[in-house]
Amino acid sequence: MRALVYQGPYDVTVKDVADARIEDPKDAIVRITTTNICGSDLHMYEGRTDVEEGKVLGHENMGVVESVGDAVERIEVGDRVSLPFNIACGTCGNCFKGLTGFCLRANPGSAGAAYGYASMGPYNGGQAEYLRVPWADFNALVLPEGTEHELDYTMLSDIFPTGWHGVELAKMQPGETIVVYGAGPVGLMAAHAAKIKGASRVFVVDQQPDRLKLAEQLGAISVDRSAGDAVEQLTDLTDGGADRGVDAVGYQAHGADGVEQPEIVLNELVAAVKPTGGIGVVGVYVPQDPGAEGELAKQGKLAFDYGTFFFKGQSMGTGQCNTKQYNAQLRDLITEGIATPGFLVSHELSLDQAAEGYEHFDKREDGWTKVVLHP
Repeated sequence: MRALVYQGPYDVTVKDVADARIEDPKDAIVRITTTNICGSDLHMYEGRTDVEEGKVLGHENMGVVESVGDAVERIEVGDRVSLPFNIACGTCGNCFKGLTGFCLRANPGSAGAAYGYASMGPYNGGQAEYLRVPWADFNALVLPEGTEHELDYTMLSDIFPTGWHGVELAKMQPGETIVVYGAGPVGLMAAHAAKIKGASRVFVVDQQPDRLKLAEQLGAISVDRSAGDAVEQLTDLTDGGADRGVDAVGYQAHGADGVEQPEIVLNELVAAVKPTGGIGVVGVYVPQDPGAEGELAKQGKLAFDYGTFFFKGQSMGTGQCNTKQYNAQLRDLITEGIATPGFLVSHELSLDQAAEGYEHFDKREDGWTKVVLHP
């Protein structure tokens, strides 16, 4: 089968690889209809992780079930399914509590597994014609038949639940104000989620005009950090600060001057959120970052303004999304027309165009907001 393979920093290519096959009676094989390039994939693409060469990438996947193992009972051949990026066994202590992003069995020696991602187990990704799905009965979410809402449902595997998770971690209540740092796909999904969940006002901070324009189309208020100090702008707009905040940027955050400052978003959120407010962190941070410029950041450590955070009595929730906590409900919001996450798709490409998609998306070229591939 054809698949996108990581060959080194800034080097991915589509080539023939071994066919995905059933390796366990609980497996299913899914023919991929849509798979997305995620901002998290760019960490690997840029060589900022320990992903091994030869890895098939892609953790945002949906498609049609092609075959199932003998122990699969719920999922049937022909089902249209969304596949959470978390691979979870469904029966360990964490899965039993709904913490499927931290499964204790799928990636021995660690908490959490995923398709096609560094340090997240031996699983290939779905930027390919076919994908092996372990524990298929537990992991696959069945979608309505047909092709309707394809670009909306494809966001269920990761970024729509992750954006929603960021708002949940911030503990936002209806009627409150919230500021989202980052107008990339996850930040836009967090803003979309906050509007659906009843935020009175949503602010989105970024410096790229095309992304801020999309935030405004969602009904959010854009804050252009290149136009002046973002915290001062937010303080003026909110009469003292937002009730809640979301970090949808992560460890490769940059200041308005383009210089990488991995702690800048966290510290600006501490400054911009009111006392006793909540902050949700869904931007990726890593234990080690050898590619970082500073010595602290190379060790995965940050110069965090903990004193102000403590003095203001704020709370913070962190960690990758437990996709299955949200994806069925979000599917139904899409089906009923309440949620429309597919609005952010800017480019639909064939699998053979994947390397081109990575290059343009990584450069944050104008208009390259979210790239989906159709194998």
